Amino acid sequence: MTGVFSLLPEGRPGLLEPPAAAARLSGGGEDVSRYLAAGGYAALPVPGRLLDRIAAVGLRGRGGSGFPAAVKLRAVRDAPGVPVVVANGEEGEPGSVKDRWLLRHRPHTVLDGIRLAAAMTGAERGWVYLSDAPAERAVRRALAERPAGPPIEVVRTEHTYVAGEETAVVRRVDGGPALPRAKPPRPFESGVGGAPTLVANVETLARIALMHARPEAADTVAGAHLVTLSGTSGTRAGEGPGDTAVLAEVPAGTRLGALADLCGHGTAGSVLLGGLFGGLHGTGWADLPLDHDRLSAAGGALGCGALHFLHPEDCPVAVAAEAAAYLAAQSARQCGVCVSGTGALAETLGAVALGEADTETSGRLRRWSQGLPGRGACGLPDAAARVVGSLLTHFPDRVEGHRVSGCPACADVGAPPDDGRRFTVPVP
Repeated sequence: MTGVFSLLPEGRPGLLEPPAAAARLSGGGEDVSRYLAAGGYAALPVPGRLLDRIAAVGLRGRGGSGFPAAVKLRAVRDAPGVPVVVANGEEGEPGSVKDRWLLRHRPHTVLDGIRLAAAMTGAERGWVYLSDAPAERAVRRALAERPAGPPIEVVRTEHTYVAGEETAVVRRVDGGPALPRAKPPRPFESGVGGAPTLVANVETLARIALMHARPEAADTVAGAHLVTLSGTSGTRAGEGPGDTAVLAEVPAGTRLGALADLCGHGTAGSVLLGGLFGGLHGTGWADLPLDHDRLSAAGGALGCGALHFLHPEDCPVAVAAEAAAYLAAQSARQCGVCVSGTGALAETLGAVALGEADTETSGRLRRWSQGLPGRGACGLPDAAARVVGSLLTHFPDRVEGHRVSGCPACADVGAPPDDGRRFTVPVP
């Protein structure tokens, strides 16, 4: 099953509304006349008033951490110097497609969001940062059509897991490699060219633009999420994600079970949350709500909103081993603790999958997964630690079963692949 769906109540504005579908028929990109007719590029507001509205409705960033958007905007506005804005469209998570979809089909909405963010922060120029060729073409076409706004450039990067981390974004825009750097300073303090820099996810900026065009619906706009849904029922390790690639816009609080039903995975037995950042969840996962705070309280994370469903015949040990192998392969190899720690997690979990673990293996994995988070320049080792830690928490019997009697399915496959194919979905 593939497609783009909205679960928002009828009449409520969203980012997956018909203008994008109409644009696809005309060769890609968002039609500027339709966008203007829908209230886009409206007169600039009193900056403080729009910022207060963003704070009042509790808009949170959509790049992964869910940080309050108003706090980030104010930090950039209040920092010494003339700010700049970067729209971050580089999706490091292999299971997410929302940012590429927005840049391909709603580029004017994203550019309008940059314009508004610049007005709120006092920025005088901006960048769109991406790795997707169709998205780049759509953005450049929209830049040529837009009626007004600050100077905006497009920066292309190579697609990697760490390329979308905010300090990696700054380094690449400055002409360097797309690799994270140590913090502080953070970009809001000293970013592109040393200026205070707002690095904002493209969905965050698109929601700001939609809130400005439809202020009466600001609560609905701020509370909705774009989620990427995929699954692997019956798929052998390394063969890809099967036939599911659903991008959906849903209200906050939607049960994960309802999202599984939407994409044809209602019989799934567990879920991998937040791309690779939110960990595996077993019993009770279907009743978890799509909500940053409540998922965090359950030991998970919403991340970029990518959900990968596992069916009873799918082995969670194999899935975790593939995720860990992929993350280890994607390491920037700048931090020794990441290279050694993430590599050790991947190698040891790979041994578990192959039935080669001993009685001490689970204890070692648990200690490493508890000690690794927060010790790298980016969140990659944190993601690896959460994947492994959540496997041990939710599936201890499956881990022990691999040690005692092995798993024929895992043994037949061999070493876990590290290319992320199982989790990668096409843009619908």
